Amino acid sequence: MTWRGTGWLLAALLPALAIAGIDANVRHERWTGEFDYLFRKYTKHYFGAHFDWHWFKAQAIAESALNPDAKSPMGATGLMQVLPGTYKEIKEQIPYIANIEDPRWNVAAGIYYDRQLYRKWKQKHDIGTNERLNFAFASYNAGYGNVLKAYKRAVGQHGDARAWQRVAPFAPTETRLYVSRIQQLMEDVD
Repeated sequence: MTWRGTGWLLAALLPALAIAGIDANVRHERWTGEFDYLFRKYTKHYFGAHFDWHWFKAQAIAESALNPDAKSPMGATGLMQVLPGTYKEIKEQIPYIANIEDPRWNVAAGIYYDRQLYRKWKQKHDIGTNERLNFAFASYNAGYGNVLKAYKRAVGQHGDARAWQRVAPFAPTETRLYVSRIQQLMEDVD
């Protein structure tokens, strides 16, 4: 069978794959250069120069599809979908962060909050470096308390739950999908 002969098959399968949630062009559609300078700057500021800033851009893609005007029904706003209460806490700790609707400050606040969650999982639960970001992203999505409950259930079941893979089945479905989406987006980074 030649390529021309299989064209109909490809044409028939592509819509089905799209419906199934398989997005073969994530990198092409989502990984633009837009806002890169912000993700680079604030990743370096809050995580250090060695840390891959693409993780936080992948998070913003999962949060808002890189729409700086995005608003959720819960009131989360901007690229990083920062909730008003979270923004208020961040503003108390970092008074120079200005308008949360400005992409600059939204990215800064989101990455700062990620850093707080990242540290919390190390200090309180001794989660290793490779896994800690998954726990931080899960906490960003579901709240630290909800992920902690999932963690405790996983410890009860497995004894050791320092890998996200062990905790994920106990986390909310939305959170599992969220962390998985970020990981999937990172697979598309060169």
